[in-house]
Amino acid sequence: MSQFPSSKAADGKRKEEQSEEKKRPTTPPSPTPQLPKPSATSATLELDKLMASLSDFRVQNHLPASGPPPKPELSSVSDTTPPPTSGSTAEGSLDTMLGLLQSDLSRQGVPTQAKGLCGSCNKPIAGQVVTALGRTWHPEHFLCGGCSVALGGSSFFEKDGAPYCPECYFERFSPRCGLCNQPIRHKMVTALDTHWHPEHFCCVSCGEPFGEEGFHEREGRPYCRRDFLQLFAPRCQGCQGPILENYISALSALWHPDCFVCRECFTPFSGGSFFEHEGRPLCESHFHARRGSLCATCGLPVTGRCVSALGRRFHPDHFTCTFCLRPLTKGSFQERADKPYCQPCFLKLFG
Repeated sequence: MSQFPSSKAADGKRKEEQSEEKKRPTTPPSPTPQLPKPSATSATLELDKLMASLSDFRVQNHLPASGPPPKPELSSVSDTTPPPTSGSTAEGSLDTMLGLLQSDLSRQGVPTQAKGLCGSCNKPIAGQVVTALGRTWHPEHFLCGGCSVALGGSSFFEKDGAPYCPECYFERFSPRCGLCNQPIRHKMVTALDTHWHPEHFCCVSCGEPFGEEGFHEREGRPYCRRDFLQLFAPRCQGCQGPILENYISALSALWHPDCFVCRECFTPFSGGSFFEHEGRPLCESHFHARRGSLCATCGLPVTGRCVSALGRRFHPDHFTCTFCLRPLTKGSFQERADKPYCQPCFLKLFG
């Protein structure tokens, strides 16, 4: 018969095993590899796709099935609970999946509550959102109505409820310049029923912009004051310059007041009276000189009786003998070197 070991021997053996375990080298536990957390953007996109598929699935479950309606069957009253339908099972599984995904995203710091429906695709927005024109949009769905470029972080213009980038808006809806026919983006001048760039509204003759004096219009074209008067103002008959202010109308022409003078001596007319010869205004002396009606002796105009002799005209009292200065009233005289002589003096001198 064998004997059981005593308790003292068992205690000694246990102490020896503990001392051996302390002497053995301990191996540190290997670290468990951690999986990289998904980024917020990928999680947001996954949530958007799941919510879109969920909304499509719910719409399909509510649609009536095609075909003839099933015949009603008599059912017996029983205390048993009806089994769940496939629609409620699918809906419950989707809700469970959505709840798990939302909890995972919430732990990662990604908000999972929908921020509204997109104004373009009409689907829920769970990630980044653009709020404009009184609606919410997916950033990739808020596009220019002209060139379809994304307008998420840039400025835009609104026209008839649609957003446009600045280039498309100005090209489609801005007024055009009357000179270069390009869209006007900033300051604008409206004149002659046309819109202009300020630097393009200038004189069509000299090209200078208009100052404070404004502009003059001719046949729908703008001119500065200087060029307009130079090109279209009436001309003075005397100097052929443009008439800007006061003028005199005479002899079927217009004149500057300083230019309406005798065209021979350039003396202003006294009393406003003048004489006309061959379309030119003349003073009395030059008028008679041009007509040959001046007295050949005194040089004054002959207005009454006159004596015509030697191709000239004389006052009757001034037609005298060149030597004795007696009037040649009898009408008979002698001529020598284009000078008149009475008969006695002619015989005495040239006899």
